[in-house]
Amino acid sequence: QVQPVESGGGSAQTGGSLRLSCAASRYLYDNRCMGWFRQAPGKEREGVAVVYTGGGGSKRYIDSANGRFTISQDNSKNTVYLQMNSLKPEDTAMYYCAAAISSFGRPECTVSFMRGSLNFAWGQGTQVTVSS
Repeated sequence: QVQPVESGGGSAQTGGSLRLSCAASRYLYDNRCMGWFRQAPGKEREGVAVVYTGGGGSKRYIDSANGRFTISQDNSKNTVYLQMNSLKPEDTAMYYCAAAISSFGRPECTVSFMRGSLNFAWGQGTQVTVSS
């Protein structure tokens, strides 16, 4: 399998927007849970958003996203996107794309994904920095 490839990220001011992209092989993308985790210095890794790429498109978000973040998918490109609006300094972290390898055909994988309790293929990570 090929690891997911991330792009996007960077710096923004409070209230600004950034978009992350994550492209995966068809094997990692089709009918699986894909999404993002983040880890800030000195803090534990946390699930940010996930989408089940099969039928129904089940999605989950971290509570602090509070309508600010939107995860979407483009099946023609095997790519998921995370649009982050109304950014806050507390969103500053390294963001990692993840594909849940063992989640094929399981829409309920979104719950376990956010808990970090699946077997993942990881992207290289991209830094998001929000200044006040």
